[in-house]
Amino acid sequence: MSSTRLDLALGRLRAAARPEALEAMARFGLTGDARLGLAVPTLRALAREFKRDHELALALWNSGIPDAQILAGMVAEPARLTVAEMDHWVAGMGAWDVCDQACTNAFVKSPLAWAAIARWARRRPEFEKRAAFSLLAVAAVHQKTRPDADFLARLPLIEAAADDERNFVKKSVNWALRQIGKRSAELREPALTVAERLCQREEKSARWIGNDARRELSRLA
Repeated sequence: MSSTRLDLALGRLRAAARPEALEAMARFGLTGDARLGLAVPTLRALAREFKRDHELALALWNSGIPDAQILAGMVAEPARLTVAEMDHWVAGMGAWDVCDQACTNAFVKSPLAWAAIARWARRRPEFEKRAAFSLLAVAAVHQKTRPDADFLARLPLIEAAADDERNFVKKSVNWALRQIGKRSAELREPALTVAERLCQREEKSARWIGNDARRELSRLA
C-alpha cells in the first residue's frame, strides 16, 4: 500500500472531525487522546469509499487514532487477518467502541475468531478481556451456522469472568450471556441456569450480570 492512500484516508478522517462532540462522547466512554469525534455513519460512508483494503486497515490501526481504528475494522479483509494481527489489535484497544466495532466488522468474520475468544478471555487488560466477550456476543448473532453446542461450551468462560468488576468487562460478559440465551430455545434454559447461579454469587458484578440476564431471558420463555 502506498503512503498516499493512508494519507488520503487520514485526511478524509480529519476533514470530518467533530471536536465539539468529544466532550459528550467522553461521557459515554468514547475516549482517546487522538479521537476526532466522527460518528459511525460517517465512518461507514468512508469505508464504502475506500472499500476492503487490508494493508490500509493495518496502517489505519497503527495510527492510534480511535476513529481510524474503527475504520480499520470496516475496511479490513477478515479472511486475511492473522492471529498476530488480531492480538496486536486487541492489545491496542483503548475504548469500548473501538473494541466492539472491530469485533462486529472484522473479527467475527474471520475463521480465527472462535479460537480467539477463549484466548482473550484469559487476558487481564480491560479491553483485551472485553474483546473476548464482545466477540462471543457478536458471534451468537452473526455466526448462524455454528452449532449451539459451541456456545454451550463457552458458558463456563462467562461464569469465570463474572467476578470482574470493571465496567467494560462486566457489560460485555452480560452481553454475551444474553445473546447466547436469545440465540435459540435450546440455549435459553442453559443461559438462564447460568444467570440464576450468578445471582447467588458473592461478587457484586456477578449478581448484576445474573439479574440483568435473567430479567431479559425470562421474558422470552
